Amino acid sequence: MDTDSYQTIAGAAEAVYKEKGSKFLAFAYPVESEDAIRGHLDVLAKKYYDATHHCYAWRLGPRGAEFRANDNGEPSGTAGKPILGQMLSREVTNLLIVVVRYFGGTKLGVSGLIGAYKASAAAALDAAQVVLRTVDAWLEITYSYLAMNDVMRVVKEEQPRIVEQRFDNVCRLVLAIRQSREERLTGRLGDIGGVSIEHMGYK
Repeated sequence: MDTDSYQTIAGAAEAVYKEKGSKFLAFAYPVESEDAIRGHLDVLAKKYYDATHHCYAWRLGPRGAEFRANDNGEPSGTAGKPILGQMLSREVTNLLIVVVRYFGGTKLGVSGLIGAYKASAAAALDAAQVVLRTVDAWLEITYSYLAMNDVMRVVKEEQPRIVEQRFDNVCRLVLAIRQSREERLTGRLGDIGGVSIEHMGYK
């Protein structure tokens, strides 16, 4: 995979896994922030308030540099870690997987729990559509009305995504372009007189 692309899921997905009477409800969500993660966890906590455990793992960032695994009362390493392991093995990020467990009366043991949480996370990912996303540089371009034709010609040729545009005495564009193509775009726009470029970060 290129350094400026990553895999995530297109939308929410869910699956059910059963083992010795215990029922595991698995939910996968595409997420881009810890706030979004908390929102999903709160909704599930209210909806399945009577469940025995709400175990989860998440990864954020194009390289999955931020991550967390939570066992929610299950023996250490038996729930969150196997869920996270499925994300790592499938190379998906910007993702939250929650597995809600209803205890069925028969203890599964450490290896049984690991297997059940791994299978539940895998089932949720199997139900999801995995998509490739690019890491984009966001740029704010301001320029005089006189430079409009030159700026728009470069935009047409380089084909960044136009996020916002305003045409006035001072014109403003917010552009998003794949990270690997950023330098060429900013170089060409920077050659036009009266253009200022502000980097707004990567998304």
